[in-house]
Amino acid sequence: MKLNVLFLIAYLLTTSLWAQNSVVNVTDFGAVGDSTTLNTTSFQQAIDACAKEGGGTVRVGEGIFKIGTIFLKDNVKLWVTEGAKIIGSENPMDYKSIAPFVDATGQPRGKCLIGAEKAKGIAIYGKGIIDGQGKMFLYKNMNATLEKLGVLKEKRKPLIADRPFLIRLVGCEDVNVSQITLRQSSAWTLHFFQCKNAVVEGIKIYSHAHRNNDGIDIDSSTDIFIKDSNIDAGDDAVCIKATSPLPTQNVEVENCTLKSDWGAIKFGTESMGDFKDIHIHDCTINETLGGGIKILSVDGANIENIVIEDIKMYGVDMPIFVRLGERLRTYRNAPKEQVGSMKNILLKNIYAEVLPANKTRVASPSGILMTGTDQHRIENFRMEKIEIKMESAGKKEDKNNEVPTLETKYPEYIPFGVLPAYGMYARNIKNITIKNLHFHQDGNDQRYPILFDNVISNTSKNLKLNNEKVFIHFAKSEDENEL
Repeated sequence: MKLNVLFLIAYLLTTSLWAQNSVVNVTDFGAVGDSTTLNTTSFQQAIDACAKEGGGTVRVGEGIFKIGTIFLKDNVKLWVTEGAKIIGSENPMDYKSIAPFVDATGQPRGKCLIGAEKAKGIAIYGKGIIDGQGKMFLYKNMNATLEKLGVLKEKRKPLIADRPFLIRLVGCEDVNVSQITLRQSSAWTLHFFQCKNAVVEGIKIYSHAHRNNDGIDIDSSTDIFIKDSNIDAGDDAVCIKATSPLPTQNVEVENCTLKSDWGAIKFGTESMGDFKDIHIHDCTINETLGGGIKILSVDGANIENIVIEDIKMYGVDMPIFVRLGERLRTYRNAPKEQVGSMKNILLKNIYAEVLPANKTRVASPSGILMTGTDQHRIENFRMEKIEIKMESAGKKEDKNNEVPTLETKYPEYIPFGVLPAYGMYARNIKNITIKNLHFHQDGNDQRYPILFDNVISNTSKNLKLNNEKVFIHFAKSEDENEL
């Protein structure tokens, strides 16, 4: 994909403006970096002053500055210097919402610590830290805070439920997020919604303070470039999604180190709009309890022209999970979509070491699960040079396990249970090409190495188990065939 040049041009155009703009300090507007003073008004006044002059840089110097929601405006850059730390207020009433919606788990979303709506030429950068203090939004802590503030018990529930994102950018263009360390959001950490032309480079994310702690969410956005970043998230590390009918397209993720308790590279679950022309490559995935690569269309997304290559995984639950489903959830009162599709997807040069059975979320783990529906097949799927090392001990009777359809349910591999194959189980697929698929398996696993069910038109070459030729078993057949 020819994304690098376009993103580089956008990046240079954005950064070239920095030197031309004036720099103001938040302390000049009364901000105090003592960790207790609420500085929301001072920060916003500094931003507004820059915006009034046509743009500028708001500098946050050494100290710990507590704020509620602030909004960036056109051509304003937030510079968080080394030694500076921005922390989120523990009071939920200090936060504001933009473009609110209800996510796939049924939770209200929209509030944020740092936000922008329809802003152009904005940036958040520097060697400082932005910390959401997400633990303060755990139920027990938040309930105590609201009680102290005198909020009636019956009015606390919606305030506790609507946890703020750390950074939320809505309808923005020409965005740069670089060098910064983002920590401990109470929900998603960095959310791009309906944005265009964004560069994320050299950032660090650590977010395990609460639930749904995604790292970066690219949502109905176009021309997004993420590189050289380290993301350690309690939920999905890098998530391609669409909570609106608009597509997410022209995305590149390069040279990132990812770690997650749920999924490292994920497409979905929210998937109303299409996912197209996406390239993820040269990334390392470490210690991920959920899946390494998850590609999910369940709300109508047509997923096309996807390349995921040169990925190394060390200690993941299920390395590859691909699901085309029929949940068809909607967001923001949008009309329901038709069932989506998957075609022209390439997974290439992927190495994975599966977590041992005593650490995985399924009793007997499997390497690859791919399933469409009876009426909607995954099409034109290619896998080249895939190597998976695993330890498993499935029972002989597990070969007869019936794999549920779960076509309208939340798409996760765990409810499928113990699969009848420990290497690869594939169902409802048309035109699949597999070259150089190698499994290294320790343990006395008596399930099938590879099982295909309702797979039409497939080409496979050089399939191996422990360096020996391995065959594909076809469901509802006693024959095993090497294709």
